[in-house]
Amino acid sequence: MRYALPILVLAASTFACNSNKAAGDAPVVAAPTAPVAAASGLSGKLLERIDASPYSYLRIQSAAGEVWAAVPETKLEKGADVTVANPMLMTNFESKTLNRKFAQIYFGNLGPAAGAASPAMPAAAKTEAPIVVGKIEKATGADARTIAEAYAQKGGLKGKTVSIRGMVVKYNGGILGKNWLHLQDGSGDAKSGNNDITVTTKDEAAKGQTVTIQGVLNLDKDFGSGYAYSVIVEDAKVVKK
Repeated sequence: MRYALPILVLAASTFACNSNKAAGDAPVVAAPTAPVAAASGLSGKLLERIDASPYSYLRIQSAAGEVWAAVPETKLEKGADVTVANPMLMTNFESKTLNRKFAQIYFGNLGPAAGAASPAMPAAAKTEAPIVVGKIEKATGADARTIAEAYAQKGGLKGKTVSIRGMVVKYNGGILGKNWLHLQDGSGDAKSGNNDITVTTKDEAAKGQTVTIQGVLNLDKDFGSGYAYSVIVEDAKVVKK
């Protein structure tokens, strides 16, 4: 799947699974009456905040009803206007930290407070121009591959370390305890879907940066809720150059 967060995400090193608490131990999670697009902003009034460092779980009164979201730890108070940017829906998610299950929960980062922009079409999405990536010099070393080569050789590369140099065309930070990059290097073909590769990392990067990543290539990773990747590089180190 292209440009999904993964993400990551993406990949539950921080949000692990455990059993539910006894009935009545936690507020009932109300599922939204309509889906919220993963690429849009989720906005509403904060009804409840549960801190489980380094994250905060937020119960939000949105236009679709009450929903839960998980974001990097925040000090927002009850009644505050909240916008969760790039929300990624997870269903039947169990939190080991809180020892409870969420029927539906959105993972993302806090964005600007809800304003004039519609949640279904945030202002940034209207003005942001796509990045056009030209030919980028290949990484060096025995494990170096272009993105097209990584796809073409994926069977033999599964579980092995690869180095790929490319431009960050999409970046989502702090999702499921990881940062998620989409890289392109000018190789491959968009119609064939082998021109862009998803990378998870603890390191930071920014959209438009040219970086070299080194991580383990894996195949057919499915994180649920439609976030599946035929090829993904995980736990990568990022060198900006």
